[in-house]
Amino acid sequence: MSYVAVERGSPNTKNYRVFFQNESGFSISPFHDIPLLADAENQIFNMVVEIPRWSNAKMEINKEEGLNPIKQDVKNDKLRFVKNIFPHHGYIWNYGALPQTYEDPSHVTPDTGCKGDSDPLDVCEIGFKIHPRGSVVPVKVLGVMCLIDEGETDWKIIAIDASDPLAPLLNDVQDVESQCPGLLRATYEWFKYYKVPDGKPENKFAFDGEAKNRDYALKVIQETNEQWQKLINSTGDSAISRLNTTVTNSPNNTDVGEAEAVLNKSPEPGPAEEISQIENKWYYVIPKL
Repeated sequence: MSYVAVERGSPNTKNYRVFFQNESGFSISPFHDIPLLADAENQIFNMVVEIPRWSNAKMEINKEEGLNPIKQDVKNDKLRFVKNIFPHHGYIWNYGALPQTYEDPSHVTPDTGCKGDSDPLDVCEIGFKIHPRGSVVPVKVLGVMCLIDEGETDWKIIAIDASDPLAPLLNDVQDVESQCPGLLRATYEWFKYYKVPDGKPENKFAFDGEAKNRDYALKVIQETNEQWQKLINSTGDSAISRLNTTVTNSPNNTDVGEAEAVLNKSPEPGPAEEISQIENKWYYVIPKL
């Protein structure tokens, strides 16, 4: 299955959105309609790329809007750009989410003692390619870190593009350390310090920041897929849009015509606004070893 990203509105503005269409040209939700598994036999998962490596516009699947397009996060009425913490510029991996997963805020994870953050599972894809925003990339899962973000469990799946030349050599988290020395340490440091320039404290981790292995990561994926199934089949009021075109027995399943109407109501594509040079500033917050 292939997917197409459809940009609407003007990049670097509050009206910018990235919608998704399947290979038949029908509008779909990247949260609900893209299957979790790209290849079930080989346990290859679909990843929705929200933020390409080395960029810092904080883009995310919008859970509240119909069809859940990608949009830029807004904080204090301003578009959000993640600060560049030296020596990095923006995100140090392709960053995105696993579809059909959900970290339920009513569920306390026994291993962390914290509730879920009400988002799909985050993914750090470590391959050599920079994948454009809105790409759907088959990935091989290698491990997982767990950020405790403002008291919430926030899993970070470590994965690699299944077509990457390194993928056959990486089968578990220890292989990342041997084949990509320093990457797990850099990942830990990035998540620990990236909010410090905004005046926030250092982030905390479960497991003292240790990356857990592939089996543990697969267990997290299974549990959050089950939590998504509970969400998509729920009937009560929710701030989260559960509109979908493929989960046929769900209460919020709709036809392709209604889905297309959602896309057509969004602003027409327009030129990108200029980004201020301040968003390229480096912040020296990672302590020297």
